Amino acid sequence: MTLKKLVITAALSTSILLGSISIGYAQDISYTVQSGDTFWIISQKLDIPIDRLMEANNATQNTILHVGQSLVIPTNNEIIHTVQAGDTFWIISQKYDVSITSLMETNNATEHTVLYIGDKLAIPTKTQETIHTVQWGDTFWIISQKHKVDIKELMAYNDANANTILYIGQKVKIPASGTTITTPIKTPTITEPYVTYTEYTVQKGDILWDIAIKFEIPFNELLKANNFNQSTYLTIGQVIKIPVHHVPVKETPGEQYGEYLDWWTEAQYVLPVGSEFEIVDFYTGKSFMVKRTTGSSHADCETLTLNDTNKMKEIWGGSLSWERRPILIKYNGRKIAASVSSLPHAGNDNAPGGIHTTWRSGNYGAGYNLDWVKGNGIDGVFDVHFANSTRHKDGQVDPQHQENIKIAAGIK
Repeated sequence: MTLKKLVITAALSTSILLGSISIGYAQDISYTVQSGDTFWIISQKLDIPIDRLMEANNATQNTILHVGQSLVIPTNNEIIHTVQAGDTFWIISQKYDVSITSLMETNNATEHTVLYIGDKLAIPTKTQETIHTVQWGDTFWIISQKHKVDIKELMAYNDANANTILYIGQKVKIPASGTTITTPIKTPTITEPYVTYTEYTVQKGDILWDIAIKFEIPFNELLKANNFNQSTYLTIGQVIKIPVHHVPVKETPGEQYGEYLDWWTEAQYVLPVGSEFEIVDFYTGKSFMVKRTTGSSHADCETLTLNDTNKMKEIWGGSLSWERRPILIKYNGRKIAASVSSLPHAGNDNAPGGIHTTWRSGNYGAGYNLDWVKGNGIDGVFDVHFANSTRHKDGQVDPQHQENIKIAAGIK
């Protein structure tokens, strides 16, 4: 029996041996649990998938049914919510992870609509509208890749352009497959990096250094954005500006190459301190996992595990060295051209890396042990360079690293 037939039958008769059924808003029905009922039995009675039945009632495998309990029975297109004491449109929208605008439009509601206990509200499903809640670091491109939609359609669907700022917690509507977008794109595709700003309210215990780490930006950049200095005192409730760097994906000459990203304006923000990523040797295809733990003029990294260190040694012929090799970095769905030397060090004046001026903790003198990842079989960090990154010892680019980066990027 189809759900449509079931609704009609329920409307004509109250004794169809399926328990107590009542018709709700938008041809939805509710069901009163009878003795012996389980979610599976009810799903078979009402000819609906058990997973949809459980989803409509926020149930899990551990949920216990009680005789007399009322269950929401979803239609093919909607979930119906029965208004409870304290419910508001906002509370209901958060419960079902839909936008409040979509919820109100679906129910022909306005800001003056009053909800009463027992009212039935239709909840728009993902097939009607998918909503993405903006997280830290999100850009329209990242969101488009996550939901597999065209970035132009995504921006048009949300009336956005190159100057639109995304805020943490903001709801972005995702166009369904086959959606026809009538709003024209007002600006060309974004190809250059740009910076926007969001705000952060200082909490108890906050210090500037921790805030910089939290939002994955250099400490000095945070100071500059707010006209602060290292002695600036923060107060609870104070609102400060947070720079947000947007780095569009660049085209490459072929699948085997990586993006050619400038260290100063692009790469250091795509791969912030604390990020963990895969390094792939350009010539052999062998790979290992690393973590960027520090570095300001280039990325200083450490292998994640002893196994990763052994894989790195294998690529370098059995021992770690200052030999530079072209590599590809895989992170967050992106592939970036870079160059790496494998020998771990701690800022020795005589090493090609020189004295380290770190993004994490200021200046370290020669011989200081920069080592955060334990149990990986090495002490210290090794250098990963990107386009226009520089050495610590003299602030100059390293020609061999730069040549390797071009090789990995397919630049002749």
